[in-house]
Amino acid sequence: QKQVQPHLRRVINATGVVLHTNLGRAPLAQSAIDALLTAAGACNLELDLETGLRGSRQAGVAPLIAQLLGAPAGTAVNNCAAATVIALRALCRGREVIVSRGQLVEIGGSFRLPEIFEVSGARLREVGCTNISRVEDYQRAIGPETAAIMRVHPSNYRVEGFTHSPSVADLAPVAKNAGILLLDDVGSGAVADLGLCGLPGEPGPADGLNAGADLTLCSADKLLGGPQAGLIAGRADLVEKIRKDPLFRAMRLDKLVLAALEATLRIHLDSERAWREIPVLALLRASLEGLLCRAEVLATQLRTLAWVASAEVRQEKTLVGGGSLPGMELPTAVVAIEPRGISVDEAAKTLRLAALPVLVRRKDDRILIDLRSVVPTDDSALLEAFKSISFNL
Repeated sequence: QKQVQPHLRRVINATGVVLHTNLGRAPLAQSAIDALLTAAGACNLELDLETGLRGSRQAGVAPLIAQLLGAPAGTAVNNCAAATVIALRALCRGREVIVSRGQLVEIGGSFRLPEIFEVSGARLREVGCTNISRVEDYQRAIGPETAAIMRVHPSNYRVEGFTHSPSVADLAPVAKNAGILLLDDVGSGAVADLGLCGLPGEPGPADGLNAGADLTLCSADKLLGGPQAGLIAGRADLVEKIRKDPLFRAMRLDKLVLAALEATLRIHLDSERAWREIPVLALLRASLEGLLCRAEVLATQLRTLAWVASAEVRQEKTLVGGGSLPGMELPTAVVAIEPRGISVDEAAKTLRLAALPVLVRRKDDRILIDLRSVVPTDDSALLEAFKSISFNL
């Protein structure tokens, strides 16, 4: 059966973590899924239909990236780590790039920024301390071998207390006066105004460019709500230099990702449409009252199952996930289930192995179904998944 069944399967994410890295991060908008299916067959990937001649595979996404991020030019590669590597390689190889010690991040899978520098061929020049970096630290480090200053947003951790880090606006005149580049890696790619759903401001890729960065880098599969990709936007000459690097071809996007990315970017052209149609944004904006109402309906139905001793609605806290908004807790509604005749671990495993796997949280000898990460249209499927499993009680 394992040989017949595909490895990648649909699951219901009831963990409460909206951007769950192990579950594929951002679920795609329906129009992005439709675009992906359209591109699955023969499509004009590198063909200009008007002229009949060869065209650019990024003709659909590059102008949209530039437009959304307020940049002269844009492009995309297969993830943000790739965007960092290709930018450093194409623009700074063999020369120094200044980075604060407090921004030498480690991303998922134990990949560390210093190692990415090593692969790119750029030389890392560390300045400041873990908690404090000042403009003067950057100024003192600039020399004849300096190619750029790079600012990296600590998207998967937060330093609190006695801390300071110069903003892009602080560093822009330093880079300009020295005749070097200012690169801004913002990580999560928040294009939408998260303040509309009560979340603190996450730096957006356009913010850095507006503050004076020459180039900005971000992920497409986090707060942007698209497929995995690394977006690059900024000065046209820099973007063109990146596109011409031999390594760029090895990092290029395939037609399925390009189709889904273009559709996602088009949705973002209308901010209200983005909040309605992009699942990540809709889940983040869902009101606590609405989640509690859904939880009450679900709990009532779950109490009828033989293996459910109790199903109680609670208010809890959860995280955005995916290395976005670190430390920021979201209010949420959960259904806390006490299993009858089986352990919490056994129940959770059985749910994972169901025909439609359900991923839940565990707390205080209860299974928690957290609706913050469940789109409302999946509520009925979630209930059916619970009904489909049985235990020998």
